[in-house]
Amino acid sequence: MSDKTRKAIGLRYNSGEAGAKPKVVSKGYGELAGEIIRAAEDAGILIHEDPYLSDLLATLDLGQEIPESLYYVIAELIAWSYVLQGKIPEGWENSGQLPQRV
Repeated sequence: MSDKTRKAIGLRYNSGEAGAKPKVVSKGYGELAGEIIRAAEDAGILIHEDPYLSDLLATLDLGQEIPESLYYVIAELIAWSYVLQGKIPEGWENSGQLPQRV
């Protein structure tokens, strides 16, 4: 992907907030996209590269909640980031394998 078409969309989800939904907190193209990605890497934030998903998210405004049609895919990414951080739900039995999609 050339630097001119490179894009980055940052989402935030406050899991402790009742009724919280993921929302767009950063968005940029080209050089700004690179800065957003570097900042996320420095902060240890999961970076997921998906051109189709980023195209959809790029249509949203800053501060806008993600549409319901994207809940499932974003929920999977959030869950995966929690697993990578060692944040496993209480009562979840792990047989040494990562969770599988059912």
